[in-house]
Amino acid sequence: MIKVENVTKIFNGKTVLEDVSTLFENGKCNLIIGKSGSGKTVLMKCLVGLYTPDEGYIHFDDRILRHLSKEEKVNLRKDIGMLFQGGALFDSMNVEENIMFPIRMFQKSDYKTMRKRVDFCLERVNLGGINKMMPSELSGGMQKRVAIARAIATQPKYLFCDEPNSGLDPLTSIVIDKLIMEITHEYNITTVVNTHDMNSVMEIGENINFINQGRLWWKGNNQNILSTDNKELQDFIFCSALTKKLQQK
Repeated sequence: MIKVENVTKIFNGKTVLEDVSTLFENGKCNLIIGKSGSGKTVLMKCLVGLYTPDEGYIHFDDRILRHLSKEEKVNLRKDIGMLFQGGALFDSMNVEENIMFPIRMFQKSDYKTMRKRVDFCLERVNLGGINKMMPSELSGGMQKRVAIARAIATQPKYLFCDEPNSGLDPLTSIVIDKLIMEITHEYNITTVVNTHDMNSVMEIGENINFINQGRLWWKGNNQNILSTDNKELQDFIFCSALTKKLQQK
């Protein structure tokens, strides 16, 4: 569980996030949605520790982020998996080396143990046997699945996904959404997804946070989002659906 408590973030005198409080539940896909410039990316960066809130607190279960020492933050980082926009695989490393990278960084394991974990993670994302392939040899969807394998390699408690379907076709996006949800439920991970893709919202939006003008404007799930009477959210849904339709033409 991640608890956001009255978080405010200010840049050069401009308030980008204002008094945001919400709860990201474990074992669920928790989504942050909102238009560009709404503050959703700033919120995500506060969650992962890239930004420090000017006010408020972020709790990782019983740990308060801003109260942690440098060593304690390193220990927390061991519990975090990251799925970056575009996958962000290392071009100079093969698939196996990419997945081993966080294991080498945060765990003391011999090669045999790491290889076993790599094989398990690749099988989990339905890519068994591609250990020695290079990222350039993979399709966009395969690269994203390898990135998911890397994100879960250290068995994280918390998984952050930044625009996981960026650049993918609709069918591949469905595969990635399904995989993220399966892994979240299977390992009881607190998953936080930053997205503007309404297909993802409807597929995996178990706990949705709509950020608008730096504030938490609406909170709900994919069962009630389409029946909302929140005008700003209705406008966002319409614009997102229209943009997606135009991109597919």
